[in-house]
Amino acid sequence: TETNDLPGRVAALARATGRKLEYQTITFGGFNLEDHWNKGDARTALATRRWDVVVMQQGPSALPESQADLRRWATRWADEARALGTRPALLTVWPESYRRSALREVIASYRRAAQAARAELLPAGLAWEWTWFCDRRIQLYGADGFHPSTLGTQTAALVVYGRLFRAPLVTATRRPARIVQKAAARA
Repeated sequence: TETNDLPGRVAALARATGRKLEYQTITFGGFNLEDHWNKGDARTALATRRWDVVVMQQGPSALPESQADLRRWATRWADEARALGTRPALLTVWPESYRRSALREVIASYRRAAQAARAELLPAGLAWEWTWFCDRRIQLYGADGFHPSTLGTQTAALVVYGRLFRAPLVTATRRPARIVQKAAARA
């Protein structure tokens, strides 16, 4: 989320299409949803302003105990958001590049957590998977093999923009941007 400023990229897409997106980002490296709950900054931000949507995300959550943690805390956050009149959403991420084979389980974990929490799913990880289905050479990971490249962030931003505004973008005419846009629209 923080790498390449995903929320800022979504806002830029909104501006480019004549829409407005106001946002506040609360990120702390390595935090899961429980850590955010306990630290309190995100809960305070949620309670002190009227938000349309709160977007939640933690690490890949493919391991069984991580899946249970994601479901438990996504549900707690979603209940809190709804009580404050805010729509909850869960952003699917991706595993480290060396664990890329776990992507299907990450996608399933986030899907199950969104269902359990009755939250909207923003399936960025699924868009990554479909991008690679079209062309496995497209570089969505950054140099560290975990955080996204600029194109990986753009892929996630297209998914978030498309879901928040119910308006997928497919305007690019050159590869790989065209492939990424189509994968995000499909997701």
